[in-house]
Amino acid sequence: MIKYNLECNNCHKSFDSWFASSKEFEKIKKLNLLNCFHCSSKKVVKSLMAPNLLNTKKNNIKKEENKIKNLKKKIKEYQKIIKENFEYVGDNFTYEARSMHYNKKKPKKSIYGNATIQDMKDLKEEGIETEVIPWINEKEN
Repeated sequence: MIKYNLECNNCHKSFDSWFASSKEFEKIKKLNLLNCFHCSSKKVVKSLMAPNLLNTKKNNIKKEENKIKNLKKKIKEYQKIIKENFEYVGDNFTYEARSMHYNKKKPKKSIYGNATIQDMKDLKEEGIETEVIPWINEKEN
């Protein structure tokens, strides 16, 4: 769809109208089907108008960048909470999780660390509750 600013050469009123394309406008004009809605004159012409262009690609990229920035900020907030309240066990995460689950005498504590996807599936099958969260290295922006 294209919007044209039209002007009547008879009453000198201007108005806007939508057309499927510039070719469609020319076709309607040629068939003498275009008339002024103020005075019904057929002497209607396109007037000069500035195009209204939206740089949607640039706007979409900026929106996506903002979403990613906000998401990273939120992840870093969660990381801070985890680091302050959980014990880091590194690559021993799977071992520590099983130890706490099966050894009832071992004190329960909140832990975080590294595990493979398969390790996480195995822990889940054993009834050990775990969660995977995204982790951003502090060196990343």
